[in-house]
Amino acid sequence: MTRVSGSDGTDEDASDADSDGVPVLLVRGDREYLVQPGGEQGTDLGVLEVPEDVESGDTLETHLGDEFQVRRLRGPDLFHHFERTGAPMVPRDIGLVIGETGIARGDRVLDAGTGTGVLAAMMARAGASVVTYEQDADFADVARENMALGGVEDDVDVRTGDVTEEIDALESSSFDVLTLDTADAPAMVEHAPDLLVDGGFVAVYSPFIESTREVAETAREVGLSDVTTRETIQREMQFDERGSRPTTAPVGHTGYLTIARNE
Repeated sequence: MTRVSGSDGTDEDASDADSDGVPVLLVRGDREYLVQPGGEQGTDLGVLEVPEDVESGDTLETHLGDEFQVRRLRGPDLFHHFERTGAPMVPRDIGLVIGETGIARGDRVLDAGTGTGVLAAMMARAGASVVTYEQDADFADVARENMALGGVEDDVDVRTGDVTEEIDALESSSFDVLTLDTADAPAMVEHAPDLLVDGGFVAVYSPFIESTREVAETAREVGLSDVTTRETIQREMQFDERGSRPTTAPVGHTGYLTIARNE
């Protein structure tokens, strides 16, 4: 491997590097690899050795002389590079969760239904401290590996178990946001007023409208306010010589998102 240049196009000295140990993306055309600084990546174009002091903007060469560009890891990249144990929440829906609840630095989030862990990792990257529960032990192990891959292992506590059985062990009024992507979400919503701080939010994502209705009804029954449910849907636009229109691909429905607030 050869480091061709730094981000300013000049040879770079290690003393100028500011790598924080978070993985970086190595990109060439449609090839993308997520690699830790100091690591090694085999490709069909040769082996890449990544310096400890690698920076976004660097150009690296394989041992065969093919160049890859270095990019800083961004939140949406996690969706594409985390090992999957199921269908993860897509970035646009995660954006809605973060935008609707205002998750920010210093917040403490309780998450149930970890799965691949993309939501938990992106909330941590927004500055939150996340406690997340996953019932499947194997899935939880994969999620822990994904947190390390995303550089947020210190900010996400992946716990194996059913959060509904751990309610008594959780401190009252200690979470700013409660995020749920699990079949037993209504049971957790019942406890939201006790778990959340005043003004805290609960966000529930569900693929089925029946459970979504139960979530909304439960939220109102336990005294949560501003209960709102929306279908999450997008249409990609198509532009060509004939004109502009929404694509004829299937409508981009992903699920239903219910937001409520603790008053």
